[in-house]
Amino acid sequence: MKAATIAQLKKELQFRSQDEVLQLCLRLARFKKENKELLTYLLFEAGNEDGYIETVKLEVDEMFLDINTNSFFYIKKSVRKILRTLKKYIRYSGNKETEVELLLYFCQKLKAFSPSIHRNITLQNLYNRQLDYVQKKLPALHEDLQYDYRVLLEDLQMN
Repeated sequence: MKAATIAQLKKELQFRSQDEVLQLCLRLARFKKENKELLTYLLFEAGNEDGYIETVKLEVDEMFLDINTNSFFYIKKSVRKILRTLKKYIRYSGNKETEVELLLYFCQKLKAFSPSIHRNITLQNLYNRQLDYVQKKLPALHEDLQYDYRVLLEDLQMN
């Protein structure tokens, strides 16, 4: 079965009753955890973006505390998992400011992580890629935010 385009789905949903759309949403939420998480964000978190950012930061903090520091192999796996989770939460929000703030927070946590990421080339490259990505995202933000985030970014770029 081939999936319909977004435009086709939108047209079809316009012809459905409110009750039918509700039932479709609930059924969709049952099938995949990500669908349920997105629906949770849209219903409960979207109105309070600052609260959402703080919640995600707390989860990132917990994930960094759970990292197995016995070897860099486990550290790399855990850091990639944290970044994957963070990107998923960023995708839910779709807000550029949220994206930049959460990625900068991730970089701050990674830079402060012990053992130092500077002793591992892979982790150092992952860190630098995220800083470059944030650098590219900054021009899309408001000027005041650009300045604030640029100061943070320059601080993170100093080794």
